Amino acid sequence: MKTGNAMKYVATCCVVMVVGLFAYVVHESRMLSYLSSDPKVCINCHAMNTHYATWQHSSHRDLATCVDCHLPRDSFIKKMIAKSRDGYNHSLAMTLGTYGNNLRITGNAARRIQANCISCHQEMVSQMMDNSELYSRKDDVPMGRNCWGCHRDLPHGTTRNLLTTQNNLGVKELQNSIREN
Repeated sequence: MKTGNAMKYVATCCVVMVVGLFAYVVHESRMLSYLSSDPKVCINCHAMNTHYATWQHSSHRDLATCVDCHLPRDSFIKKMIAKSRDGYNHSLAMTLGTYGNNLRITGNAARRIQANCISCHQEMVSQMMDNSELYSRKDDVPMGRNCWGCHRDLPHGTTRNLLTTQNNLGVKELQNSIREN
């Protein structure tokens, strides 16, 4: 076999191996499922079990999904950018084990959630928004006081820790059924 033909064979094998490895990673991580808005996608990662379970028992269950609250709703491009950024940060934290027992919201995510709360509850909060300048504090988001300052138990109950099990029964079974499909 000539050197040129051997190099083509090795290069072709390397490309096939890289494509195969990429396909394997896409399949095992259920990467394509993250393009959907299905709340079950959030429990692909075991750290979200408690948050998913508490949301299932909340008043928001039939009205809002995870992406309705946690991602921008005004633009598909902004939504995909936020989803990609959050997904990268989540996967990095999960891979390196740096998330600890309590998840902390970033400033960017807090602004998105606040904007989505106000968007859905505009009629109820219009007067509060008018008065928000009077009651804002230095640590508040730019829009004024955070909704969860008073409504701390919505929609995730009193969960503050990934190890809690409030309303967490049945999530493992749901997770296993998702993996089988």
